[in-house]
Order: sequence, then C-alpha cells, then structure tokens
Amino acid sequence: MLYRLILMGPLAFVGLGFTQAALSQQAGAKDQKAASAPAPRHDLSGIWGPARGPGDGIQAGGVWSMPDDGKPEHTPPYSALGLKTLEAHKPLFGRRAVLTSFSDDPRSVCDPLGFPRADFYQIRYEQFIQNDREIAVLYEYEKRWRSIWLDRELPKEVPEPRWYGYSVGKWVDDTTLVVQTVGIVGEPKAWLDETGRPISDDARIEERFHRVDHDHLEWTVTIDDPKMYTKPWLAMDKFPMKLQPPDFDIWGKYQVEMICSPTDVKAYNDSIGDAASGINSK
Repeated sequence: MLYRLILMGPLAFVGLGFTQAALSQQAGAKDQKAASAPAPRHDLSGIWGPARGPGDGIQAGGVWSMPDDGKPEHTPPYSALGLKTLEAHKPLFGRRAVLTSFSDDPRSVCDPLGFPRADFYQIRYEQFIQNDREIAVLYEYEKRWRSIWLDRELPKEVPEPRWYGYSVGKWVDDTTLVVQTVGIVGEPKAWLDETGRPISDDARIEERFHRVDHDHLEWTVTIDDPKMYTKPWLAMDKFPMKLQPPDFDIWGKYQVEMICSPTDVKAYNDSIGDAASGINSK
C-alpha cells in the first residue's frame, strides 16, 4: 500500500504537469492564432504544413474526411462500377489491406501518384509559388509539382489526359481561391487514395483554398466523378494548414528525400517484403 502511494504521488504530479502544459500550449496556440495578422489579398505563396502536425496529412487510412473505418458516414457514394472497381483493388492500407507482395497499388511500383491522390498522400509540407498568371504547387513526395492557371478557362475538350490534370483557379473573394481540375489520368493507372478507392478520367475535382489569416489556411477537396460515384462528396473538409517560416528547409528537417526508387522497392521485396508475404521467390 505504501509503495502504491509513493508511486501514485509522482505519477499524479507528472499527470498534472502534462495537463497544465497541454492547457498552456492550447492557450498559447489560441493567442497566437488570435494575434495572427490578416490574410493578404489573393496570395497563397509560402511553405505550408498541417496545422496539427505532419502526421495529420499522411492519410494512410483513407482521405482525411472519409477514412476507411467502416462507418456508414465515411462510405463514399459508390456507383455500381465504383464498388466493383474498389473490390478489385488490393491496397496496402485500410480494411481490405493485403500483404506487400500481393498489392496491385500503382504507387508500389513507383508510378506517379497523379491527381487528386497527391492531395491525399503524405501531405507534410507543400509549397505554393505564385505570380499573376499561375500558382505552382510543389508536393514534398516525389518532388512533383502542378500548375494552377489564373489567367484562363478550363479546356472545353481535354487534348490528352495528364497525371496531374488541367487546373484553373478563380478568386471568389479576397482570401478564397476555388480550383477546378479536369483531364486527369484515372483507372486503372491511378487510384484515389491508399485504401484503393477508385477515380476515373471523367472526374472533376474542386479544391477550395481559404486563407483564414496570415498564418492559417483551410484546404477543401470535393470529388465529382459520375463514373465511380453517384454524387459529389467531400474528401477533405477544411483541412487546416499552417504557414512555415520563410527560411524553413523541408529537406533539412527530414534529412531524406521522399522518392520512390524502383531499385529500392525491388531490394525491399527481395529481402523483406516477399518473405513477410509468404513468398519464397518470384
């Protein structure tokens, strides 16, 4: 009994300390947000990261607002073709996950993620470079980038599907940019997310970037794909992003590039993946 009291005393003190520290951090975060300068007009430029920490943007369990957890409210409105396509996929994550060597995820062989999957995979730090005509979005994973054009309309006919589509943005007010993207590469070359949800080349993707203040941004993505889904649905609803310091060095922070190397993938499967999947040799 005495031992329990001796043990519980320090634990209670530590627990109280953590609680007070957490409350202090929350209060500090609120004060910092309240003290943030107003958002500049028509400007998204800078390096942005998930406001709740880099892990919030990994999205291994499915898109941020629709995780693959079996809950009815997190089940996208699949069409008959969409459901059939989903069931044919063999993802590495989610409720239908398979072992490494049995997956048919295009990412596993280092095919491009494509769009909109780039929005739903390893969103740790992204950079927006902007001028009057264009915003370039630089994704940390694979060091890919795409253009959002500000000075033109979407093409009436897509000449050729692109991995990252054709994107056009319009400012709907001083701090909100709405982006429409068409002409993407879809099924069977590209998936929507890590859990094998499908996307077709008929999809139209809407992104809404709302700069709340100088240091905070909300990112919303809506999927409209009449082939795979019966109606539009929200994949990311006001995903919170935070502006990083101008001298922030992404690669200096992680010390490693997020590059998919076919040579490395093969070496991993030969030494670990196949054995873990119960495959002796290929």
